[in-house]
Amino acid sequence: MSENKAMVETGWNFDNSYARLPETMFTKLNPTPVSSPNLIILNGPLAAYLGLNVQALQSNAGLAVLAGNQIPEGALPLAQAYAGHQFGHFTILGDGRALLLGEHITPSGERVDIQFKGSGRTPYSRGGDGRAAIGPMLREYIISEAMYGLGIPTTRSLAVVSTGESIIRETEQPGAILTRVAASHIRVGTFQYAANRGTEQDLRALADYTLHRHFPEVEVDENRYLSLLQAVIKRQAALIAKWQLVGFIHGVMNTDNMAISGETIDYGPCAFMDAYDPATVFSSIDVHGRYAYGNQPQIAMWNLARFAETLLPLLHVNEEQAIKLAEDALSEFALLFQRNWLGGMRAKLGIFNEEPQDESLIEDLLGMMQKHHADYTNTFLALTFDKPEDMVFYGTTGFTQWHELWLARLGRQDESRASSHQLMQSSNPALIPRNHRVEEALEAAVKQADYSVMERLLDVLSNPYAHSPEQADYSVLPAQSGRPYQTYCGT
Repeated sequence: MSENKAMVETGWNFDNSYARLPETMFTKLNPTPVSSPNLIILNGPLAAYLGLNVQALQSNAGLAVLAGNQIPEGALPLAQAYAGHQFGHFTILGDGRALLLGEHITPSGERVDIQFKGSGRTPYSRGGDGRAAIGPMLREYIISEAMYGLGIPTTRSLAVVSTGESIIRETEQPGAILTRVAASHIRVGTFQYAANRGTEQDLRALADYTLHRHFPEVEVDENRYLSLLQAVIKRQAALIAKWQLVGFIHGVMNTDNMAISGETIDYGPCAFMDAYDPATVFSSIDVHGRYAYGNQPQIAMWNLARFAETLLPLLHVNEEQAIKLAEDALSEFALLFQRNWLGGMRAKLGIFNEEPQDESLIEDLLGMMQKHHADYTNTFLALTFDKPEDMVFYGTTGFTQWHELWLARLGRQDESRASSHQLMQSSNPALIPRNHRVEEALEAAVKQADYSVMERLLDVLSNPYAHSPEQADYSVLPAQSGRPYQTYCGT
């Protein structure tokens, strides 16, 4: 197959609506070519969903695109400008090592961003080299696909390509480029940039674009910008609740890492919690625990308040009235989050209906888990499969009393125990991407170029609610270590 023919047959179908926004919002430029690209991993199921030809993507021409060495027909690469509060401090930012290749239109008409990470310097690199190391790119691939398997809105990973070049971080590391697929890369920080560096007309253009792309159902509302704020709040409340329900810790919930679409985005020092503790932090740079597991709902609310601030000129001509509208909308977040979280926790415990004491039943269980350093995921698995003896606090007076209350609670609903069991199975994953398993896969990939460990991990993570025998090994806890697990941004 010739390279030109392979390019045509790959199935790319680009449009570039973001490039029609005011030019202050981006810079057009091409990726920096790399010397010796090699395809490490390609997401076949995602490629098929996008309407792409897997065989063509694996050809030399397909690899040239995924490496940034060849621009496919119809693409218009650009680096997006945005700002952000990083650990509470406002900074002007942008795609310092990423490029939006374009928006691909799938056979079903869905519009998705195709973005490179590690594709070279941009005007927003701030002294960085614009490149990425293979380890962090594979980490994002693993975690984002695990999140997708868990049913959590997320960007996804199409491919990772090694560049044949080394980059310098703490040590010399092999370089790589990740191809990421997202509903869009519009962030809270994108609106902050427009409000800070653009005109009100620029801000309105961005808001109108976002409405049309992500929230067309409210475009015709009387105050569509208020509806935009309310819709984003609603999506974030649902998203963060899903994070909490599986013990996911994002690690850097800066405003530039919150997607307006409601997807999880920018997997840096992320990880999943083992022993339940709301104070859990994995990121090496989060020394004060700002983004700890238990703080994630409050940080989401803080970020949404920054988003609301950018919209004030659009909400009402009178500033006082605009602030009142924003505050009223923001006041709904806590209720929406709690409703989503409580509903999810009821499902994890096999509860179909609602009773006022459900919240205390849940909080009592979590309190025991924290006190006894119980594993979050495996505790719910033990309840799901009626194996309370597997819990570290089994036999304690507190658990015995709690267990009786829980069984009585299940008995007060119309649904059978079999139905409760089925609900719990579909709400409690058999496994999560355990930190030691992720590190094992990354070490084999980076140090030995052995990708089989990662491929096996991805396979069992693809359907975490299957509860299949081969998944059991991946639910085993790591050996005790004297050092706490730490993750790094990987820039």
